[in-house]
Amino acid sequence: MVKVREEHPENDDGSVDIDRWLARLPVSAEFDLARLKQACEMSFAAEQTMPANPQYRWDKNSSSYRIGLEMAEILADLSLDEDTLVASILYRSVREDRLPLDAIEACFGAEITRLLKGVLRMAAMSRVQSGDSPVLGQAAGQKENIRKMLVTLVDDVRVALIKLAERTCAIRAVKNNPAKRYPVAREVFDVYAPLAHRLGIGHIKWELEDLSFRYVEPSSYKKIAKLLDEKRLDRQKYITDVTSTLNNALAKVDIEAELSGRAKHIYSIWRKMQRKGIGFSQVYDIRAVRLLVPEIKDCYAALGIVHGLWRNIANEFDDYIANPKENGYRSLHTAVIGPEGKVLEIQIRTFSMHEEAEFGVCAHWRYKGSDKSGGSSYEDKIAWLRQVLDWHEELGGGADEIAEHFSRAQDRIYVFTPEGHVVNLAQESTPLDFAYHIHTEVGHRCRGAKVNGRIVPLTYQLQTGEQVEILVGKENAPRRDWLQPSFAYLRSSRARAKVQQWFKLQAREDNVAAGRALIEKIFKRLALTSFDYKTIAKRFGYQQVEELYAAIGAGDINSSQVMRTTQTLIDGINAEDPVIELTRERGEKQVKDGIVVRGVGNLLTHFAGCCKPVPGDAIIGYVTQGRGVSIHREDCSKILQLQFAEPERIIEVSWGNAPRKTYPVDISIQAYDRRGLLRDITTLLANAKVDVVAVKTQSDKAENTATMRLTVDIASLEALGMLLAKMNRLPNVLGANRIKEGE
Repeated sequence: MVKVREEHPENDDGSVDIDRWLARLPVSAEFDLARLKQACEMSFAAEQTMPANPQYRWDKNSSSYRIGLEMAEILADLSLDEDTLVASILYRSVREDRLPLDAIEACFGAEITRLLKGVLRMAAMSRVQSGDSPVLGQAAGQKENIRKMLVTLVDDVRVALIKLAERTCAIRAVKNNPAKRYPVAREVFDVYAPLAHRLGIGHIKWELEDLSFRYVEPSSYKKIAKLLDEKRLDRQKYITDVTSTLNNALAKVDIEAELSGRAKHIYSIWRKMQRKGIGFSQVYDIRAVRLLVPEIKDCYAALGIVHGLWRNIANEFDDYIANPKENGYRSLHTAVIGPEGKVLEIQIRTFSMHEEAEFGVCAHWRYKGSDKSGGSSYEDKIAWLRQVLDWHEELGGGADEIAEHFSRAQDRIYVFTPEGHVVNLAQESTPLDFAYHIHTEVGHRCRGAKVNGRIVPLTYQLQTGEQVEILVGKENAPRRDWLQPSFAYLRSSRARAKVQQWFKLQAREDNVAAGRALIEKIFKRLALTSFDYKTIAKRFGYQQVEELYAAIGAGDINSSQVMRTTQTLIDGINAEDPVIELTRERGEKQVKDGIVVRGVGNLLTHFAGCCKPVPGDAIIGYVTQGRGVSIHREDCSKILQLQFAEPERIIEVSWGNAPRKTYPVDISIQAYDRRGLLRDITTLLANAKVDVVAVKTQSDKAENTATMRLTVDIASLEALGMLLAKMNRLPNVLGANRIKEGE
């Protein structure tokens, strides 16, 4: 059954009479009608201007102004607050680029702007195509993905309700637009009618279902509508006689009741016929009466009256008051053989139960749902939306009281393909994760990505509602950098496994060459010279260095693992301990700064400023005069000179059990000069929580280059490696390396 749309009151010139419209709007006496009128006037004025988007052309049936009024009427029937009505009046003007958000915020405040931004995020759903054809091998899950994505976009239940009102107006309007009927109806049928159903808003759900069903299944709709229309007059007379008989019987036992003929919706009839495999004549609730009473005891008393008047049909009685549905739905349903031997369904409930069923106070989102799938976190979010709707009614629609309940964590993101299909990914996923999710070959051939039409790095973190397009090359060519955790190209272990598998299938010689180049590049960047790679290979279980290179090249071993193992080898650190700690040997003395001085009591130690060693570096001590032991890197040129000149002052030291949290390290950065370069570097350091001790920058105007020397506090070689890797990925940076002493 489709709701008849009430026309707006008009002036003689055909314009809407706003004063009369406001007077009939079912709102609280506390509403500021002047504020609503101001929103109407702003929307009307905006419609007189040419929109930035040329696809929106004015006519009476698609007027953004009139649609805003219609949306406000729908939401007023749901007893929404004043801010929601203001936002609904202005929404279409904003969506059609007729009104800027900053102008609305200046007039109506940040709350209205926040609501509008939320609905605009949900407007991305209009790009979604039908889920009838297979998509990404998961066509069956597309509709559910779309609904889940929609829910993740909602941080205020009023946002969802404004969008439902807007889609209700849209499905009404396509009656006169054959080209748009099916796509709009398909979207409403698949996404918004189920959302209204899960939110328990039967007031909107039935209209969305019937209107969309009319265009999605026109032949079935017309067939059932014709059968209903043929019996309409007879059915109406029959219902009138039944209600009169019931009223008289109830009055005799002093039960106050409100009776009405309950219209059976066309889509509901069709669904029951499909579900039970029955014909139209076997749908017992075509003739139906709803009986509303004040209290629960009256429900059972009225049921006794009904069964006293007419014989009930076996197996057609349900007591959802004593045994409510899992969602909390309550009512008595019974089918009887009524007057003239015709089957009649009667529903008996209290007035409050009826309000719950129609306007969403009871958790109605599972009752008779056609979509029973969904993860627990999604169902939790739906339950939360329902709970907020309950609070809204309990608190009388006060925005301030409700606002504290609107924040909710999300564990998945939902993004669009260019065709409008939805892909479900983990939080913090990148375009490269998206590419491998679509297809392994798409991932292997990925060369770049666009998000909402803008080129982004492959390390960009995707957000729900964004549209992602992958730019591919002609040949498969994954990069080994994708496997390095410090680069953050891939968050999905499944995608990482696909890249590793690709490299394993490549020629061993290629993997050996790539692995050698990668490890030499990393060690050079970290200024780890004259290190024996054979020792690292043995620690990983390989007898030959080439085997280590091949494993690195194939992606079986990443740079972080190599750095951690290197640290354990330099100072005998326990490899299974993620914290940099050393095993103390007999006779060692633990001193401050985490340095163990072998065979000597507690001595003052300090780190040499010439080479600035960090945990993991091979180190050696020099006994100074009056300043204790000076700690140098073993390859420091100054300590090499001292070893020759004063060998008696050289002392063996190692990293201790309680190393310092950070150590100063000098870094050199070479880059093509550009505006904002220093800002980008300092932002990177701040995000990595690295303290900067000193900065020196020198520019070469002739070559348009810049050289920076930074002294930063670093906790370990692994942290330094990750920092340098990120620096080398900044735009215009030619190289970022640790500075050797003497450079």
